[in-house]
Amino acid sequence: MCGRFVITSPPAAIRAAFDFREQPNFPARHNIAPTQPVGVVLVESSTRHFRLMRWGFIPSWVKDPRGFPLLINARAETVRDKPAFRNAIRRRRCLLAADGYYEWRTEGGQKHPYFIYPRVGGPIGFAGIAETWSGPNGEEVDTVAIVTAAAKGGLAMLHHRVPVTIPPGDFARWLDCASVNANDVAPLMAAPDDDAFAWHRVSRDVNSVGNDDAWLIQPLSEQQIADEAATPKAKSAPRKPDDDGQKSLF
Repeated sequence: MCGRFVITSPPAAIRAAFDFREQPNFPARHNIAPTQPVGVVLVESSTRHFRLMRWGFIPSWVKDPRGFPLLINARAETVRDKPAFRNAIRRRRCLLAADGYYEWRTEGGQKHPYFIYPRVGGPIGFAGIAETWSGPNGEEVDTVAIVTAAAKGGLAMLHHRVPVTIPPGDFARWLDCASVNANDVAPLMAAPDDDAFAWHRVSRDVNSVGNDDAWLIQPLSEQQIADEAATPKAKSAPRKPDDDGQKSLF
């Protein structure tokens, strides 16, 4: 799963890594959450472009998004077949710029956040699918979901799903929806190599979307971990086992 991620690379570095035409200027973000605008790279008229999209996929056929589940992830195993996603994986594959993401692991009856980041540094490109939802009054909303795969190796200890990360050498192949079909890119929709990412435990302050500061990604010291263990945590409603941000309705 991927439910929060970060962008810490400067805009110029992201533009160089993804080779799009625009020159966006945006601050570092350390706690990007669903429904917020995220930076997306896609090909339009044979050229790469940078776009801001709502993280929370809405298929074009949805009449009222207010009653529609929040789809932030799409499973690699079923993205080519599910009605909600199959048009997007064929026609609007994209990349989400990131420098890492968060995952929560249950330890001692409590969920603790971990920051997961590429060992060689970022930025990296999460595999995404995009769709433009058009409303009855002519409004349009560009939306996106992150493709996830079954975790393997050490990352599987944190969560059973991981965001699919497209290697830079395969950016062009993933983004080329005109010449490369969904079946051709299926091999790219896999978990990363076991040594591709590192991780460390971070503060539970990341649980609040109102917090967005650089210290959120810093590793906790042994003393901070002990202090957190001694601090009571409010109970939250349990999440259904299959609720990984994709839902199971489609």
